[in-house]
Amino acid sequence: MNILLTNDDGIDAVGIRTLYDRLSPIADVMAVAPANDQSAVGRQLSQTVDLYEHELGYAVEGTPGDCVIAALGSLDFEPDLVVSGTNQGANLGAYVLGRSGTVSAAVEAAFFNVPAIAASVYFPAGQFDFDEFTPEPAHFGEAARAVEFLVEHASNVGVFETADYLNVNAPLPPATGHAKMEITRPSHVYKMDADHDGNGTVRLNDRIWELMAEGSIPDPVGSDRRAVIEGRVSVSPLTAPHTTTDHEALVGLAEAY
Repeated sequence: MNILLTNDDGIDAVGIRTLYDRLSPIADVMAVAPANDQSAVGRQLSQTVDLYEHELGYAVEGTPGDCVIAALGSLDFEPDLVVSGTNQGANLGAYVLGRSGTVSAAVEAAFFNVPAIAASVYFPAGQFDFDEFTPEPAHFGEAARAVEFLVEHASNVGVFETADYLNVNAPLPPATGHAKMEITRPSHVYKMDADHDGNGTVRLNDRIWELMAEGSIPDPVGSDRRAVIEGRVSVSPLTAPHTTTDHEALVGLAEAY
């Protein structure tokens, strides 16, 4: 199997190196990833990008979307699968999918008709000072194990006949054994708000992280965030946006127009 590996944390991030080392024994892996951190850029694209050789493959002065398009469109490498990650931080909830560079790389691959897996690790809110924190390969162990399992088995049982990509979120490795895996759907709980300081500055707040730190999440059973908070690997099978559906009322409006 040929695997194109990318991410949004940058090609020198610990998470992508951990996946590269984990997948290399079972596949021909080539990394084409941003030269620096491109977190939360969504599907942002550039018109031109600089690409140069790296020990893992190629570094790109651009976004995760740039990396996927550059690799699939210009390089002599035809992957059977695109893997994006492993991201340092969870990508949970429907509202996050379009913001995440990690997930957006998987979406971009889907438009090329190449199946993809986006992988992220949940670092419990309140337990880590992210301004001072440097992750280690062990933090990504459960996610790497889950991705390896899916790489080896998902295509063989027809998973990608109905799903364009899988959004995988893993907890930190448990003290013993490994986490269970749950098939989930993205949570639709949304807790964004904003504060105006009266001087022209508005602070945007994602209150979900506060609730996660408290351990009081409102997400229903079967949702991605609940699974991860409770210590399971969440796997959400998704299709590339944007799916259209028949809408009788809208047809009526068009006829009236």
